[in-house]
Amino acid sequence: MLSVMRLRSPHGSKSPASKPPVVEEYARLASTYDAKWSFYIETTTRETLARLRLKPSDRLLDVGCGTGALLSRLSSSHPAAQLFGVDPVPEMLAVARRGAPPAVRLAAGWAERLPFESGRFDVVVSCNVFHYIQEPTAALIEMNRVLRPGGQLVITDWCDDYLICRLCDLYYRWFSPSHVKIYRKRECLRLLREAGHDDADVERYKISWLWGLMTARVTKVQTGTPAISPAALARPLVHTPLGTSSLKGGRG
Repeated sequence: MLSVMRLRSPHGSKSPASKPPVVEEYARLASTYDAKWSFYIETTTRETLARLRLKPSDRLLDVGCGTGALLSRLSSSHPAAQLFGVDPVPEMLAVARRGAPPAVRLAAGWAERLPFESGRFDVVVSCNVFHYIQEPTAALIEMNRVLRPGGQLVITDWCDDYLICRLCDLYYRWFSPSHVKIYRKRECLRLLREAGHDDADVERYKISWLWGLMTARVTKVQTGTPAISPAALARPLVHTPLGTSSLKGGRG
């Protein structure tokens, strides 16, 4: 069911009453988000689903589900699947609730601290979210924790190997408090290795003549939660935007 409780960001905030930037931004955008970004949402959802293997009765978690576009598509194509979504923005979840069947279960939460028990899901997916996540290694470890052994992790996001994405990354790191970082393929592979995934597959592709994405796919082979590698421990988990030193909330 949809939680309406006030969330505490896992990254801290300047005052108890303040909201993380990503929550403030998407609270404003929620009512018009689907209409404004319809091509982008449709295309990225389609490309992610094309790279997803979902059995009829699988249990799937969408991390950073937003307005629920991916969950709505899956509810039609896989009516017997058990579908869950989590997002830190109550206004986005409210839109998702209106558009999703009652069987789709939604919860408020952050990628770095998922409100589910270990090993619960057959598939964990995240689409268009990773560049908002404040602590990427911690989020990947959390996604792995809630995934059963043999389960599938699928992450689609912008790819910094494409020029337009690099330019957008520079722009948003200066001017968008909610933005964290767009990753290159090699950086994505490194983060996955640091989270314990040595056999990840990352595919780069374009969705238009200009814009490029990448999708990472991992099968969980080990049991338990992987430890953060020494390389991850040696550097800060938080990516600081250009021109500021304040902590931000990540969308997950």
